[in-house]
Formats: sequence, structure tokens, C-alpha cells
Amino acid sequence: MIKLKRIYEKPEKDDGFRILVERLWPRGVSKQKAKIDLWMKDIAPSDELRKWFGHKKERWQEFNRRYKEELEEKKDLLKYLKKLEKQYGTITFLFSARDVEHNNAFLIEVLKDI
Repeated sequence: MIKLKRIYEKPEKDDGFRILVERLWPRGVSKQKAKIDLWMKDIAPSDELRKWFGHKKERWQEFNRRYKEELEEKKDLLKYLKKLEKQYGTITFLFSARDVEHNNAFLIEVLKDI
């Protein structure tokens, strides 16, 4: 099972294995408070793509397309995430964006295709 959650939400036992899927560390969150098990910077969008998107909803479709292209180059990381899901049963992708529907943690969709 894969879950998505903002890093600013309180960690819970049913989060399972917690993975931060951001290139930059979230503002205002200490590493101790975050209780992450793994920080996968390399699975996050490139700096160029992240800056271009700027969380502008009108760019969401194009961001989606471009990010999926980037993920095609990272199949080994996606397979590793799938392996972690099998190992731990539940993994939670942690993200920092305020918009819970338009952010890079949507890679859950990509994992389904592996």
C-alpha cells in the first residue's frame, strides 16, 4: 500500500516506511520531527522542472508529462520503491507542497505500471 502525506502532518504508526520525495528539505521541519526513514532526492523532479512548474495549476498537465519523462530515466529508483513497498507493506511518500493534488508525489501512478 502506498500513501501520500504532507511532511507537516504528524507522523503516525500506520504510515509504515516514510519516504521524503523532495529535492529540497522542507522549511521549518527538523529531521528529528520529520521521522523519515529515507530521503529520496533523486526521485524528485529536476531543479529546472521544479522551478518551471512553480506550483502553478495551469502548468500541471505539462509538468505531469515532463516529470514522467524524467522518471523514465529513473526506473531503478522506481523499482527500489516497489521493493520497499513489498518489504514494509505500507510506504508513505512525504511531500511539502500545500496543494495535495498537484505535486510530485503523484509518482504513485507511475509505480503502478512497474
